[in-house]
Amino acid sequence: MENTPKKEVVFSAIQPSGTITLGNYLGAVRNWVSLQDEYNCIYALADLHTITVRQNPAQFRKNIIDAYASIIACGVDVEKSVFFIQSHVHTHAELAWILNCYTQFGELSRMTQFKDKSAKHADNINAGLFTYPVLMAGDILLYQADKVPVGADQKQHIEITCDIAKRFNGIYGDVFKIPEGFIPKNGARVMSLQNPLNKMSKSDENVNGCVHLLDPPEVIMKKFKRAVTDSEACVRYAEGKDGVNNLMTIYSAVTGKTFEQIENEFAGKGYGDFKTAVGEAVVEELRPIRERYEQLVKDKAYLEECYHKADEIALKISSRTLGKVMKKVGYVR
Repeated sequence: MENTPKKEVVFSAIQPSGTITLGNYLGAVRNWVSLQDEYNCIYALADLHTITVRQNPAQFRKNIIDAYASIIACGVDVEKSVFFIQSHVHTHAELAWILNCYTQFGELSRMTQFKDKSAKHADNINAGLFTYPVLMAGDILLYQADKVPVGADQKQHIEITCDIAKRFNGIYGDVFKIPEGFIPKNGARVMSLQNPLNKMSKSDENVNGCVHLLDPPEVIMKKFKRAVTDSEACVRYAEGKDGVNNLMTIYSAVTGKTFEQIENEFAGKGYGDFKTAVGEAVVEELRPIRERYEQLVKDKAYLEECYHKADEIALKISSRTLGKVMKKVGYVR
């Protein structure tokens, strides 16, 4: 019998800082589903990262369970992938501390996300916000990940992860695998429906800018009908047509149609027809997810069984890496 090649490891994580958005789904979670057959996938609900912004404890607990159920509803198969809750696996916080001591202050001060988040949360510029990329590096390196699917805005985090891993390996030998960031082919960058120069975000001040995975159909339709376009009244992808470009990106992602096909479909039609079509396509894409979520969230015992099993597997895998790191550094076993 021939040896089958070992599957590469993919690691990715998402924060449970509120309900998952259409942007999260089309940009990341849908890819998690498509990667499951080709790779050994390890996925995390990154709740340790979430508290750089102050959370209401009761709402935070609900958000964690809701996000966990939502991602399974999207199609992440707990029999194929390891999908765990980050705070349940103590190796993440432990490796993050060690890697903090192998990361330069100057490297962290150059991170654009720290500058952006500091501006947004000027009343709470905490040390966790500053060292956030080190925890993210630990998340990835613990599982000796080959590939990390990222959006274009996360490339800097992969770069610093590789820098930290190479520095540690340079001192102690071949401890960490150097991961490769890759932007999945079908990952769509979804922008705010009200300010299409900004990424769609749960924290959008305008509630009509962000579509949530669990929004009822009538709410989704209302948001798309209010989406910002322009005065040209022509459905085409072009520079300066940010609102229309965003709607075309969303429509293309959920229908599989090319921009050229979309332009032909709506030739001679106004933005009203186009916005309605995009809204209806999104409603149909999200309908089975919302129905599956409603079933899952009522079955707390099943969800607990899923994440406890995944937590144990994640702890077992990550403990091997952490043990190796601690031995190299010189800790007494």
